[in-house]
Amino acid sequence: GRRSPLHSAMSFTGRALQRAWHLVDAKDQTVGRLATVVAPILRGKHKPTYAPHQDVGDYVVIVNADKVQFTGNKWQDKLYRWHTGYPGGLKQRRAADMLERKPEDILKKAILGMMRRTNQRHKYIEPRLKIYTGEDHPHKAQLPDGVQCLPAHPRSRSGDHHFGLGDKYASEGSYQRGKGQSD
Repeated sequence: GRRSPLHSAMSFTGRALQRAWHLVDAKDQTVGRLATVVAPILRGKHKPTYAPHQDVGDYVVIVNADKVQFTGNKWQDKLYRWHTGYPGGLKQRRAADMLERKPEDILKKAILGMMRRTNQRHKYIEPRLKIYTGEDHPHKAQLPDGVQCLPAHPRSRSGDHHFGLGDKYASEGSYQRGKGQSD
């Protein structure tokens, strides 16, 4: 039989997609709370054109990744584990040591750990996450100096919080390719 119009899904071509750039200041923000703000933006869940099987997410640039916070005693207790691939090659590192050696990886592991391990994540979403330890980043063309950072995640669960996106997909002044702009 024929499918009803209710079963047909919206599909948007590549020309209809809008990719915006978002700036996030990680200074004094809790790692998990920051990751819950960034992960849906990378997937595009804040857009009306979102589809789980399509790549519709935005670029996210995170600065001051070396100044993030953990709650409680996680700097000493939290362990990051990985395997080298060799027999007996299970390694681990405390969060405090990870902050000294690779501070970007703390946020990267938290954010990407909130997404499914699919080809879409590995090929398309991961390259759009840009994490830097200081104030400076090489994306000044897309995010000029006057661009506002996304607001910090609220500590309380109550209230009307819209993550600062409002009516548009991008903050004022940042680069957004799409309707009305040429390539």
